Amino acid sequence: MLSRVADSLFWINRYIERAESVSRFIDVNFHLILDGAMGKREHWQPLVDITGDHEDFKKRYGKATRDTVIHFLTFDTENPNSILSCVRGARENGRTVRDSTTSDMWEQLNTFYLMMQDPTAPQRAAESPYDFFSQVKMASHLFVGISESTLSQGEGYHFARMGRYLERCDKISRILDVNYYLLKNLPADDRAAHESLQWAAVLKSASALEMYRRRYRSISPEQVVEFLLFEREFPRSALHALNHVDYALHAVTGAHRFSHSCPAERKLGKLCSELAYADVQQILEDDLHTYIDDFQDKINGIGAAISETFFSLKTPPV
Repeated sequence: MLSRVADSLFWINRYIERAESVSRFIDVNFHLILDGAMGKREHWQPLVDITGDHEDFKKRYGKATRDTVIHFLTFDTENPNSILSCVRGARENGRTVRDSTTSDMWEQLNTFYLMMQDPTAPQRAAESPYDFFSQVKMASHLFVGISESTLSQGEGYHFARMGRYLERCDKISRILDVNYYLLKNLPADDRAAHESLQWAAVLKSASALEMYRRRYRSISPEQVVEFLLFEREFPRSALHALNHVDYALHAVTGAHRFSHSCPAERKLGKLCSELAYADVQQILEDDLHTYIDDFQDKINGIGAAISETFFSLKTPPV
């Protein structure tokens, strides 16, 4: 497979997963507001901080309000991580590899893009945010379902899954970080009163509440963090996603599952092992935010190693 094609398939799926994840960030806040889990205040700045785009946002918008944050994260074409920018990036990559995907995948990419480009979309997002961001998530799910149902399971399929699950792993950790940030900055009285509601909102935003309830009787920070980071069977947990990346990567290289033939496999195997044997109590005692920052650095390192191994153009020796 051409590295250009593999790169595009990888990024199509990263972009679609990222668009869904950004809608989930916003969804966290709306769940918290509706449940009264933030007292009388609304917190929007943390959503910008967690995406890493706070400097750009401050320069162009100034104060973080509901309207400015939703526009920046959803429709701002100058923000490369906005939902619209991600869907546009996925569509542009899809356009260049039409012969390596299916017509159904291309039609769904177009449909998703046109939904975001609709002139009435900003108004609908402002008036009915829950409905609008649910549509974003469903459009993403539909693309994933079509891909799984129609794309032959060769190298292109595995690169697509690498991108999707690597992005999912990164973003589920960021959803946890949003909530941790919010809780940490609440007054002690508010934190004690609303902690359970806040962690429930995090589970809802990850579509994890029902599966969590089947595993645990009550909601506690330790159990929520353990479920979303280390639960092997839940499809949106970090460890589950990393295991899928590992499987796809080894399917491409042909190496034995528990060995490594390139730096990406070595980095990935090491991180999978760290998660498999992590102590959630120790993580919370030390500092969840610090752990997630380090975790995200490692995810970025794996992404860079995949790019260097498979996508980068190397000049042959003279």
